[in-house]
Amino acid sequence: MSSALSAADILAQIPAARAREAHAHKNGLRATSARYDRTAERVVLELTNGCLFGFPARAIPALRTATASQRAAVEVDASGGAVRWTALDIDLSVPGLLLAAVSPAERQQHLAKMLGQSTSLQKAAAARQNGAKGGRPKKRVVDKSAKKTVRKVAASVRKPVTVRSKH
Repeated sequence: MSSALSAADILAQIPAARAREAHAHKNGLRATSARYDRTAERVVLELTNGCLFGFPARAIPALRTATASQRAAVEVDASGGAVRWTALDIDLSVPGLLLAAVSPAERQQHLAKMLGQSTSLQKAAAARQNGAKGGRPKKRVVDKSAKKTVRKVAASVRKPVTVRSKH
């Protein structure tokens, strides 16, 4: 059950929302312009960090059947967080497009890395608790080349050795 926010609640959330928006803007998760490149059949976005990001129009199912002039009518919304084609009723999230450009495995790996770098009171407490227990256990390293050498030596020991004398 949701409760309505008071004006004071809303005003209290504004600084955090502005900080999140500034962070997203600084890190290039917002678009400053968008255009359709007819020759390459790509939508090209210029991001707030100066990077260009392009994707094939055919990658978006709703744009596959659109004409070149309909695709060229791309606009950036006021926040820069989405691109839209008003006549086609298509809105695409800029961060979503950026994330879709990498494979799910890469996306998961990078997101996990970012989450692992985050800090919290719970994470700090767990680290202190692990430290009190002696820390993380050492990883066992298996040297495959050493195993091969040991096998060769063991094999040579098992073979009968004949000694010939020169008489």
